[in-house]
Amino acid sequence: MNSKKIKFIENKIFDFFISKKSKKNIEKYVLSVSVVSFIIHLFFIYLNKFDVVKIYDPYNLLNNPITAVYTPFSFILLYEIYLLIYYLPRSISTYVSKQFEIITLIVIRRIFKNISDMDIEKDLIFNAISKDIFIDLAAALLLFFLIYLFRRNSIKSERNSDQVSFNTFLRIKKWTSCLLIPILSALAVINFVVWLYESYYNSIELSSINSIFFDEFFQILILVDVLLLIFSFFNSDSFHTIIRNSGFIISTILIRISFMANGLTNVILILSSLLFGLFILLIYNECEKRNLFRN
Repeated sequence: MNSKKIKFIENKIFDFFISKKSKKNIEKYVLSVSVVSFIIHLFFIYLNKFDVVKIYDPYNLLNNPITAVYTPFSFILLYEIYLLIYYLPRSISTYVSKQFEIITLIVIRRIFKNISDMDIEKDLIFNAISKDIFIDLAAALLLFFLIYLFRRNSIKSERNSDQVSFNTFLRIKKWTSCLLIPILSALAVINFVVWLYESYYNSIELSSINSIFFDEFFQILILVDVLLLIFSFFNSDSFHTIIRNSGFIISTILIRISFMANGLTNVILILSSLLFGLFILLIYNECEKRNLFRN
């Protein structure tokens, strides 16, 4: 098979998974599925509420119409994951920013869930669920502000390599994105099936429903980030670039660890991840502006 044929096949694969047309199609599908899933979730909530059908509900997903928001929000999160993969070959800072956006949306989704679990007959101020809501509300505001600062300070760095090296690194990132999409899709389906089985047959409850899929998702991202750090030497061996990419890996690890914690500890780990990533980016930008590590 000659190089032109290989290039043609590669471009076809890239266009199928990470082209602008694919992004637009997936966006339309996700919007449609989100609306339909919201209606279906509401339907089951009212079936359960009026005892038309008795549904086993260990996670209290059918106790309040507000919980119906949880389902479309989950599909929006999946779309954000696709965008993360989509931007991976295009911009490392946007790719990392998408990780921060995903964990922030998980916090927002958790707020909706906790609001639906709130019992208004109890003391709203000193109830444990209420405290979690207030902590998450403050965290969501801080996370949103930190993402704003991160995005505002994300500048396109100058290429510090020759064209061949740059193309090699870009090709690696594109192949990584194309491989991630089927892997993460399979992981999402497997996690959903396992969750259904454990919920409805074994009655085993997870410590947090928010950890379903996303725990393993960020584990995979850590491995991907490490591989990209190694392959980034094709593109640049500048000290500040290595530190930046290593710092972004540490941010991802902190997010991954946050799934093992609850309450305030969980929030502190997530905020630490964003703060660390933001400061790494700010220092990197200063190094770029001043050409401190140019060979």
